[in-house]
Amino acid sequence: MFCCIFLTTLFLHRVDQESSEVASGQSAQQHQTHLDSIFMLLKDNIITFVTQELKKIEKVLSSDFPQCLESQREDEDQRSSREAFVKITVDFLRRMKQEELADRLQSKTCTRDVKWCHHELKSNLKNKFQCVFEGISKAGNPTLLNQIYTELYITEGGTAEVNDEHEVRQIETASRKPDSLEAIIKQQDIFKASLGRDEPIRTVLTKGVAGIGKTVLTQKYTLDWAEGKANQDIQFIFPFTFRELNVLKEEKFSLVELVHHFFTETKEAGICSFEDFQVVFIFDGLDECRLPLDFHKTTILTDPRKSTSVDVLLINLIRGKLLPSARLWITTRPAAANQIPPDCIDMVTDIRGFTDSQKEEYFRKRFRDRKQIRRIISHIKTSRSLHIMCHIPVFCWITATVLEDVLETREGGQLPKTVTGMYIHFLVVQAKVKKVKYDGGAETDPHWSPESRKMIESLGKLAFDQLQKGNLIFYESDLTECGIDIRSASVYSGVFTQIFKEERGLYQDTVFCFIHLSVQEFLAALHVHLTFINSGLNLLEEQQTTSKNSETRESAEKLFYQSAVDKALQSPNGHLDLFLRILLGLSLQTNQTLLRGLLTQTGSSSQTNQETVQYIKEKLSEECLSAEKSINLFHCLNELNDRSLVEEIQQSLRSGSLSTDKLSPAQWSALVFILLSSEEDLDVFDLKKYSASEEALLRLLPVVKASNKALLSGCNLSERSCEILCSVLNFQFSSLGELDLSNNDLRDSGVKLLSSGLKKSYCTLEYLNLSGCLITEEGCTSLASALSSNPSHLRELDLSYNHPGDSGMKLLSAGLKDPGWRLDTLRYGDNV
Repeated sequence: MFCCIFLTTLFLHRVDQESSEVASGQSAQQHQTHLDSIFMLLKDNIITFVTQELKKIEKVLSSDFPQCLESQREDEDQRSSREAFVKITVDFLRRMKQEELADRLQSKTCTRDVKWCHHELKSNLKNKFQCVFEGISKAGNPTLLNQIYTELYITEGGTAEVNDEHEVRQIETASRKPDSLEAIIKQQDIFKASLGRDEPIRTVLTKGVAGIGKTVLTQKYTLDWAEGKANQDIQFIFPFTFRELNVLKEEKFSLVELVHHFFTETKEAGICSFEDFQVVFIFDGLDECRLPLDFHKTTILTDPRKSTSVDVLLINLIRGKLLPSARLWITTRPAAANQIPPDCIDMVTDIRGFTDSQKEEYFRKRFRDRKQIRRIISHIKTSRSLHIMCHIPVFCWITATVLEDVLETREGGQLPKTVTGMYIHFLVVQAKVKKVKYDGGAETDPHWSPESRKMIESLGKLAFDQLQKGNLIFYESDLTECGIDIRSASVYSGVFTQIFKEERGLYQDTVFCFIHLSVQEFLAALHVHLTFINSGLNLLEEQQTTSKNSETRESAEKLFYQSAVDKALQSPNGHLDLFLRILLGLSLQTNQTLLRGLLTQTGSSSQTNQETVQYIKEKLSEECLSAEKSINLFHCLNELNDRSLVEEIQQSLRSGSLSTDKLSPAQWSALVFILLSSEEDLDVFDLKKYSASEEALLRLLPVVKASNKALLSGCNLSERSCEILCSVLNFQFSSLGELDLSNNDLRDSGVKLLSSGLKKSYCTLEYLNLSGCLITEEGCTSLASALSSNPSHLRELDLSYNHPGDSGMKLLSAGLKDPGWRLDTLRYGDNV
């Protein structure tokens, strides 16, 4: 009704005002006659306007007319009339039960309401994401994201398959992959297709370990859009977190209602259709999802106005059944990536964290003193463990926090060199902040009050119990299960703000988490260590026993640490690797001294530490130990300050006296650890430098994975070697770009095994030399089939001095002409 009155008023103003003026003394009859003529003119004007506008509306609603109704050349009155009439038309369409047409008209008309909504959404998102909370010295105070944001290393490629390795190990492996083999992506270009890719990208899945920067990346993407810096072709960005959506598990929404629920600007503007806008949905933290995402049993839903459960909405949105014009960006830790079927994902990207140059950029932004910056960067490079961990942005921040405190309070003091030492210092800094900020004490006062000790004990128990369950996010029920009530949790998160944090959104319940998985692992290890030292109870044993007899104390300590080693080695995916390193590091007297006040009594003796070192060396000598397990055991030896095995092999390498024929399994592992720990890039690996044998290839396989080029020519390799190398080609983070297998007795059976690796979508091998490998037509057929399955990488193939036959060469030669293959060089001269 209001719109009709408003529209009539506007047209009355357009009618000749002079003719509407009634002279004083005019008779009632004359007045009525004059009024009739005005309304006849009004009727004609309105009919003409309605007819013209309805034609325009009909044209707008036709599928091939994307433009909006509004014209830039209209004056304010014309624009006001049009907006009023559109509202009337939408109202009548809804009365006629033409909801879809009404929604389309409402979304296609660029009214001031839509402009207002667009402006308000950007403004609110800017306010929400322009600040982050970073830094101990500014605990509780915001820092501008644009001031501290450092570009992340993001690569295109990979699959949504699960990687069950410990996330620190994934970082260590991925950090060695050379940039040249991968397409590097900037965050603002996340939906842009790479060269040679014609299909539009609708759904992107971004993987990255905890703390690698996934959430900050999506916040930066949204902030740049809200500030008008990038992606202005997008009309709306709607960022969600799975933590928020989890709370709506039992409720029902339509897609439109869900957007209205979280982004009230859209509801106030009356936007009920998003089909004709360019919309981006961001769903952050798939690994935290507690919704039943069953892609095989969910009912198909295409109507964005139909209410259903949130999980059904998400599944249909991801499948493209619901709002297929929208773009989706989903982030997850690698372990949860397979919750979404591969056919629903157009592109997978990996966040590798910081490159070496990005680490340095981060510290330069964090510190102003150039001398401090140089010392910090130099210190990190001297410790392989710290260097690896600093690929993770959160650990860079932890490192910066600790080193800042050490440099300021202990000028010229010893900087922590191990992961355990770094986290102990971090905990001490937190206790110091609590003492000064909350208790009103001085920095020189003892840090560990009874309240602080109890807090750490409770957090440690929570960390250990939830680590065993695989939980990183805790809800009230999880805390209650661990004996912490919600009021205590709020106090803990308020005091130790950079260890344990409480999050509360407008539409979500309170959730709690540690700032990073490694912090949770540290506190879990500290809890297990404190429990054993104080009570003799070994929490790692299934049947826990207590030993308090002083005569058996030393033997109990020895069994305690040995059982921890065994427990970690039994883990199929290495989830206790970092936990073990920290637990063993806590056994050193130097580390326990740093925790003086928290530890009421010290633990293991130097004799116990030596026995633990010897036990680890015995484990390294076992033939069945995998390369990954042995590498972690060397990290454990580093935490225990023992480098004897490594130094022994290093000395032999320097003197040129290394004889691999006499190496024990432990020495082979030490050699692998040394080669992988080298600061120099593993560019070319030549097996003959060590031993031209299959045994040496098997021992040094992790080095082959990390190398850019592997020279294995004439090394007495057979079909078994091809099976070994297939695991390299199947490995997602392999750096291998060139492989020379010439002059080995591989035969067709071996080539078939290699071909199964070449088929993998993430195999990045570009050069393959199979010259003189006794390959016939059968082997060529396997190679052709592999390259047809994955034609995007291999550029050069050498099959000279083989027996391919005419049919074998025809199959491969056809690939040179196939535009889908990347192969541009095929050598087959002097074939028999």
